Amino acid sequence: MTEVSSLTGRLLVATPALADPNFDRAVVLLLDHDEEGSLGVVLNRPTPVDVGDILEGWADLAGEPGVVFQGGPVSLDSALGVAVVPGGAAGEEPPLGWRRVHGAIGLVDLEAPPELLASVLGSLRIFAGYAGWGPGQLEDELVDGAWYVVESEPGDVSCPAPERLWREVLRRQRNELAMVATYPDDPSLN
Repeated sequence: MTEVSSLTGRLLVATPALADPNFDRAVVLLLDHDEEGSLGVVLNRPTPVDVGDILEGWADLAGEPGVVFQGGPVSLDSALGVAVVPGGAAGEEPPLGWRRVHGAIGLVDLEAPPELLASVLGSLRIFAGYAGWGPGQLEDELVDGAWYVVESEPGDVSCPAPERLWREVLRRQRNELAMVATYPDDPSLN
């Protein structure tokens, strides 16, 4: 069995060639990636549902836009909270109700009282569902050229204009990926 190098905390950016409509121009934050599979959330799929409609206590802590995001096609009836806790060094004890994923980015225990985290959260997003891959499945998609793998930044989680995130993430790359940001929405119109 080949060893899997963890991509936890990195972004998967859908290539223009990715044909799955669930991931068209998607930016996925990988929350877990190991030999057992991968799990992430799509950062740029806002829904019209306000956070307060499903998790009233967390609504005031959610960043703009204050809506639930569709994290992916799996388990749409479940909610995940992803938050940035600024200044928390890797060796420091994380705040109660928050589990570090990568750097300042972590998962929020949505069963915990929001007051536990209110003073330490830099940003919070609520996701309905997630994107998941079985063992080796994501690696196969990477070999097929479906995704670009790039570094995440804490601001990606709370991008106030999620419809621009795909282009913004590509634009900040220091290689030929920056050019992909100019790829037209419909190449047949060129």
